[in-house]
Amino acid sequence: MIALQISCESTLMTDNELQKKLENLRAEIEKVASNDSEARERLNTLLRDVEKTLEESGAEVDDNLLENIRETISQFEADHPRATAILNDIMVTLSNMGI
Repeated sequence: MIALQISCESTLMTDNELQKKLENLRAEIEKVASNDSEARERLNTLLRDVEKTLEESGAEVDDNLLENIRETISQFEADHPRATAILNDIMVTLSNMGI
């Protein structure tokens, strides 16, 4: 029973971490919005895809979604380092959640 409680608390903490990271990404998208509409649209699409996956109970992260996140990270590293750091954190959190 203690292990189950720890597991639930850990999952809740990870969910909260992920929500905070998604909020950080939303804020970063707003900063990118004034400079690069193409980047903003790509980030918004990724954000919607991640949120859709999380809303579907027991959903597995689609390999295409992970690949899109990786591609976005590699494309944005130079021009949008904060956005890429947040995306990388989101990938790690999803992995830690087993999604």
